[in-house]
Amino acid sequence: MKKDLAKLLALALEKMDIHPVPSIEIEIPKEEAHGDLSTPIAMGLSRSLKKAPRKIAEEIINALPNKDMFEKIEIAGPGFINFKFTKEYMHAALVKLLHEDRSLLREDIGRGRKVLVEFVSANPTGPLHIGHARGAAIGNALCNLLAESGFVVEREYYINDAGRQVRLLGQSVYARYQQMSGNDMPFPEDGYKGQYIDDEASDLMAEFGDKYRNVPFEECGSEIVTRTYGRMLSLVRNDLSRFSVREFDNWISEKDICDRGEVRKAADALAEKGFIYKKDGAVWFRSTDFSDDKDRVVTKSDGENTYFASDIAYHKNKLDRGYDIIIDIWGADHHGYIPRIESVMQAFGYDTSKFMVILVQMVNLLKHGQPFQMSKRAGTFVTLSEIIDLVGPDITKFIFLTRKSDSHLDFDVDVVTATSSENPVFYVQYANARINSIIANASEKGLTAEARADLALLTEPEEARLIKKVLSYPMAIGSAALSYEPHRITTYLQELAGMFHTYYHNHRIIGDDMDLSLARIDLCRAVRTVITDALNILGVTAPDKM
Repeated sequence: MKKDLAKLLALALEKMDIHPVPSIEIEIPKEEAHGDLSTPIAMGLSRSLKKAPRKIAEEIINALPNKDMFEKIEIAGPGFINFKFTKEYMHAALVKLLHEDRSLLREDIGRGRKVLVEFVSANPTGPLHIGHARGAAIGNALCNLLAESGFVVEREYYINDAGRQVRLLGQSVYARYQQMSGNDMPFPEDGYKGQYIDDEASDLMAEFGDKYRNVPFEECGSEIVTRTYGRMLSLVRNDLSRFSVREFDNWISEKDICDRGEVRKAADALAEKGFIYKKDGAVWFRSTDFSDDKDRVVTKSDGENTYFASDIAYHKNKLDRGYDIIIDIWGADHHGYIPRIESVMQAFGYDTSKFMVILVQMVNLLKHGQPFQMSKRAGTFVTLSEIIDLVGPDITKFIFLTRKSDSHLDFDVDVVTATSSENPVFYVQYANARINSIIANASEKGLTAEARADLALLTEPEEARLIKKVLSYPMAIGSAALSYEPHRITTYLQELAGMFHTYYHNHRIIGDDMDLSLARIDLCRAVRTVITDALNILGVTAPDKM
């Protein structure tokens, strides 16, 4: 609907000698009585044409080359143009969806632009927890969404394998190993705790026995750190695989960036531009020259680089690779970090409009009305693996994608495991399974997809609404891609599933009238086509049976 209307409006504007043709905004009216689609284009042209919007709207309507597809065109309010399509047009569009190429479900928004999406990037200091899982679900769905919308997408994981935290992980395992060996060694005050540390120490002892007993950490620490963080990274990869997150294209190591001298080169480049200075023995970046609220330390007075130093080099590395858009998905607690990175980009002369950050709020896991507390160091956090074992990857991903990423999310185990309409995952997947059952039943009665149905028999108001909802799917995908918000797809799916279940309960799909049955089966098939396509973008399966 949107594509066809946009073409007609563009032709009308050309006929009115409006050049260049502006971007044409098309939306679905909130009130069903206002039609199927609407455009505010007349109001947008009012200033340049020096005319009242309603007058421009009249001229646009008069200039439309083909009005046969519309049952009604009206001017509303200050100058909106509302369009109601004919039933014949809607039925023909549904036939196209059923029998032609899947590309009809897509808008080419990206037009081949290259996008780099960095997500998860959890420090390899322990298993992924439920907060990381939400970022993984959002990043995976966003990459799928952008790729399906015409962007060329690369997925990237940044491994924080240098610095104090990884060393502290090794010290935690080393201390527990020494304690298991009978040595009365104090545990690091800020050490990582939890069963996984005990497991790593036990595995270290099982493999190496007393090799490291009574050996100072300064002598064996490098080996233990390398071994432990490598095993943690393997654990991360395994959890993401179990979560059905598509494999990352790039795994970028902070240690490699440091070893290649990229941190030093980036700092030298900033120094040449006059954005580096020394104070109190430390090296500072003049981030206040740009969008930050204070200058930032790059190298501490003891000569150790800060995490920010590595991030400067890493983001310069990203920018130098020539992407059109760079997206970072971070935890909400990193909000204050955004102006620092934008300051770095400005200092290097890069366009900050190419860079965006999607913030992800933490998840409150509820069970029996009581929340689980998550703290990696306290060892009481809820792991991604535990959530997968408890409810499965499909439910977890779908629930994580039901709200905007920067909104708090309550994950109620009692709700998401219920087989009722209260469970949004079940509600959507059951719609797909129910349609499969209908089609299987129809096939047993000889009602097959090969028989072209007369969709003009679909005269019920609920059928018209379902057709309209199905045909609006490309708009839902397009708006989600343009806003980088995959949660819009789950919203659409819940609305579509709700409409279908209501229709199913109110109307008999397979009845005595064979022609009407064939038409209703085709409508069900169209709903199934959209549900399976949307679930695929979200990374959620569409089960045949439930």
